[in-house]
Amino acid sequence: CHSKVMSLVVDAVQATIGASEPWPDDVILYQQYQVEQITLPDYAQCLAVETFLHMCGLRFRVEQRTNAEEMSPSGKVPFIQVGPYLVSEFDPVVGFVSTKGFSLSQNLTDTERSEMRAYISMIENILGNAELYMAWLYPDIAAEVTKPRYGCCYPWPLSWVLPWWKQRDVRARLEANDWASKTCEEVCGEVRTCCQALSERLEKKKFFFGDKPTELDAMVFGHLYTLLTTILPGGHFTAVVQDFDNL
Repeated sequence: CHSKVMSLVVDAVQATIGASEPWPDDVILYQQYQVEQITLPDYAQCLAVETFLHMCGLRFRVEQRTNAEEMSPSGKVPFIQVGPYLVSEFDPVVGFVSTKGFSLSQNLTDTERSEMRAYISMIENILGNAELYMAWLYPDIAAEVTKPRYGCCYPWPLSWVLPWWKQRDVRARLEANDWASKTCEEVCGEVRTCCQALSERLEKKKFFFGDKPTELDAMVFGHLYTLLTTILPGGHFTAVVQDFDNL
């Protein structure tokens, strides 16, 4: 908890200090190796941030590192390096970018902005936890996909120990959120509820708010594209998402 608070403080200070400086040409987004190493939950987060930066028209390049998590100020990916500043995860990156004068939701009303934040929170709480559950707690996927990928870049015994530690940490997090005790069917039901809410909001429109993409569109794309294109034993989430054609 203390480390999370400190990370938020650091991100806030960095955003304040960096606000007066223009967006540089050498911004780097760090993540794990995409083909061999990155796991389902991390890929969804990385893709959401990449999509957001692209939607803002900002220049950056992706650097893949085996120890991207350890390099991150919050211990999570992705994170961006903007000059001397390191900013990790979706919300802090959005906040930092806004201090540079780039925002996808600047034309929304206060009510629309609050509603957008509520949908983003729903995605983080439902899809984020569901991805962690399926990747690390669903036995077949954890054993056949997630653990081998997470440990692939390390020599034995680290290739066994590090995935075990990560799984333990994820289980503790999901237990704290009352997700660890859910069945696979219950988790899929949560995902369906989330997709239903997003589908009803989008209706037949191209974007969730107005005629331009917002931060919500970037986050939805990151998560749903990952769920649709990642081949996992059972294909549980893919089947759920495919039921919502407009998404």
